[in-house]
Amino acid sequence: MVWWPGLFSVLMLSWIFLPIYIAGQVTTMPEYLRKRFGGNRISITLAVLYLFIYIFTKISVDMYAGAIFIQQSLHLDLYLAIVGLLAITALYTVAGGLAAVIYTDTLQTGIMLVGAFTLMGYSFAAVGGMEGLQEKYFLALASNRSGNGSCGLPREDAFHIFRDPVTSDLPWPGILFGMSVPSLWYWCTDQVIVQRSLAAKNLSHAKGGSLMAAYMKVLPLFIMVFPGMVSRVLFPDQVACAHPEICQQVCGNPSGCSDIAYPKLVLELLPIGLRGLMMAVMVAALMSSLTSIFNSASTIFTMDLWNHIRPRASERELMIVGRVFVILLVLISILWIPVVQASQGGQLFIYIQAISSYLQPPVAVVFILGCFWKRANEKGAFSGLILGLLLGLIRLVLDFIYVQPRCDQPDERPAVVKHIHYLYFSMILSSATLITMSAVSWFTEPPSKEMVSRLTWFTRHDPVVQKEQVPPATPQPPTLSQNGTPEATSTSIQLEIVQENMSKTHSCDVTPKQSKVVKAILWLCGVENKDKEEPVGRVEPIIMSLEENHVVKTLLDINCIVCITCAIFLWGYFA
Repeated sequence: MVWWPGLFSVLMLSWIFLPIYIAGQVTTMPEYLRKRFGGNRISITLAVLYLFIYIFTKISVDMYAGAIFIQQSLHLDLYLAIVGLLAITALYTVAGGLAAVIYTDTLQTGIMLVGAFTLMGYSFAAVGGMEGLQEKYFLALASNRSGNGSCGLPREDAFHIFRDPVTSDLPWPGILFGMSVPSLWYWCTDQVIVQRSLAAKNLSHAKGGSLMAAYMKVLPLFIMVFPGMVSRVLFPDQVACAHPEICQQVCGNPSGCSDIAYPKLVLELLPIGLRGLMMAVMVAALMSSLTSIFNSASTIFTMDLWNHIRPRASERELMIVGRVFVILLVLISILWIPVVQASQGGQLFIYIQAISSYLQPPVAVVFILGCFWKRANEKGAFSGLILGLLLGLIRLVLDFIYVQPRCDQPDERPAVVKHIHYLYFSMILSSATLITMSAVSWFTEPPSKEMVSRLTWFTRHDPVVQKEQVPPATPQPPTLSQNGTPEATSTSIQLEIVQENMSKTHSCDVTPKQSKVVKAILWLCGVENKDKEEPVGRVEPIIMSLEENHVVKTLLDINCIVCITCAIFLWGYFA
């Protein structure tokens, strides 16, 4: 299925990319790009791009998905459900912070797996197993469907992974090659995923985590896709509605109601107690995801963008700016939700894959060449990245201007939108970025040795170069001015300024009392007034080692081969 390219990508993270990041002693992806290519152009471009991706594919999508669950369970208006979700998320974040997310994610994962397997059992029992699903799925038609046309009909290749390369909704060359590049970006270069792997105690622990994630990547076909198809069989008038007016009444989306398939199944099939627990866990997981995204977006904006605008901004200013920016981000994402509803025929998953195929391939290619080609330099990386992003943004804008028509309407979109599938466009973007970056890098000066050593796959074992200790500067004698008086040096001037500022600080110890409203706003922004602030020293990050226990390494490698073999078998069986 379309999730399975990610299975190979998450294994590549720990076996291929993570050793390069560890050898380069980097903790963030922008830091790796700054070390590998130098300059700030690429890191700033990526920071802006990440914020756009967060709006298009993460924040708005998570809010929409959570609102669908709340809407189906409580029968609320979609936007009222979104406001409720955001209010609970804000309370959840302020009261517990990110520590609450870390401690609850593990428990939520276990409960979700138990609930999902239980729901899968109820689903297959309701349709008579896999054979019953294959027989009844093609007969699941809405009772209000008109007899003419293909509206509301299930696809003939619904149970096939490798579908027609021209006429299908998911052509097999696009799944094999076009979807693999965005998957590589998500699992091997996205800060959220890589940061969790870098937080492991050692490389073996990181490999074990990737193996666990890879095995779990097999499950969505059985615990999500097949139950979703069962939902169409059991509730064809709602999930398979084909008339825009009826769809508007059922789910509030005239483009289609396939997005309510899983919530409908949870609410109708599971017992009352498990039903409520499953709904609560799903909404809590979405809130945890939103909290993590808010934190990442705030960090990217304040540290990578605001610091360039105001290099001397205080910690208090950065905290307030970050929280205000999150509020702005949320407002933009709410305004974007109608576009999410209408895009790609109302299918949320297809919308996510389309946006990813337009924005992520150029970034993935820059990382791939940076890690595996020593000749790649900053000029080539920046040129390829800008060209790829421009082409992707043009296609993205065209997709939003020329929305996919309903099945009963003529398709009058331009040929580049109508005939070039988004997965094929992902392949075009990857090729254009690859050719541009390679050509510009080859015809310009090569990168310096410092930008290559321990920062590529072939140089990851280079000896570590210790930086020379700079001896302390000897005090310079005062210089004489033209009239013969001693002239103060810049160091003495700086010392005088610091002493003057310290004296001013001590003379103003008594601070005016703040109102309760101001205190509440500062508390929401994460800023607390302290009588005495202790100087915080710079803490060097602890970088894990590349060394592994031989026995553990062998077991992990064998497990990796077994996992890849299982994935290939499943690809062949369902092809």
